[in-house]
Amino acid sequence: MQNENTIVKIDQLSRTFGEQVALDNISLEVKKGQVFGIVGENGAGKTTLIKHLLGQYIAQQGSVRLFDLDPVEVPEKVLAKIGYLSEEPELPAWMTVKELINYTAAFYPNWDHQYASELTNVFSLQINKRISELSKGQKARVGLVLAQAHRPELLLLDEPSSGLDPNVRRDILSAIIKTVSDEGKTVIFSSHLLEEVERVSDHLMMLDSGKIMLLDSMENVLSTHHRFVIKSKDSVTLKIIKEQFIQSGLFNCSQDNNEIILDFDGNQTNIEKSILDSSHKILSQRKLSLNDIFVSRSQSNKGE
Repeated sequence: MQNENTIVKIDQLSRTFGEQVALDNISLEVKKGQVFGIVGENGAGKTTLIKHLLGQYIAQQGSVRLFDLDPVEVPEKVLAKIGYLSEEPELPAWMTVKELINYTAAFYPNWDHQYASELTNVFSLQINKRISELSKGQKARVGLVLAQAHRPELLLLDEPSSGLDPNVRRDILSAIIKTVSDEGKTVIFSSHLLEEVERVSDHLMMLDSGKIMLLDSMENVLSTHHRFVIKSKDSVTLKIIKEQFIQSGLFNCSQDNNEIILDFDGNQTNIEKSILDSSHKILSQRKLSLNDIFVSRSQSNKGE
């Protein structure tokens, strides 16, 4: 029996498609009230992971539990507590917005018609328009109404703002923030828009080729990642630099003329001391943004 504050618990989940490894020994615990961002390049495993949460895939190895339930064994109990929005919501083109809302409401005993009406107003949706007449942004707004109006305990968003204009993205992110702050609900969302993930999430999972590259609170991730630029010495190679600072949390380094760029994960004071103790001159230093961290760690994993 898992803790009642644990909404999602994934334990050593692995998944392959033929010889392609989609998920490699993933373990994750998401607590009630968290906004959990999942980032990674296309093919990193984000959507595959979310499909396991929805019960669309059976775990080949490991286990997946939501609300202490197996989403494959009792999908009706799990899905009743989930709101889901994908990058391309599949909506019946012939229905009007009003008809689709009423149709969807029939499947959820907890459907909040007043809240659905409030959301359609906030999103400026014309309820008598057919889905086929809506733009991609308007369809995303409709999808968000359908995902939220039954007041789900968990909101699952898979690339919800991909390809949308900034106004629609702002609507979606505002809805995420409102859901959590007003009701203490839980959100898991994947996105390649790292600035938005950084702004909204309080926890982060970074995936690369199905493996966890980073898993921590957003606060810890942003406070422990630093970039130092040092003056290059003629006798020092990048290989020597890596050997010197690997114990200090160095995960990537590169050279630009006579400057060496060092990216660390660790305590800033300790890193600075280790550089100075090695008689290197520090030219500059700064904290890394989530986008910086993602690019640098991805380069490091590819051996670039």
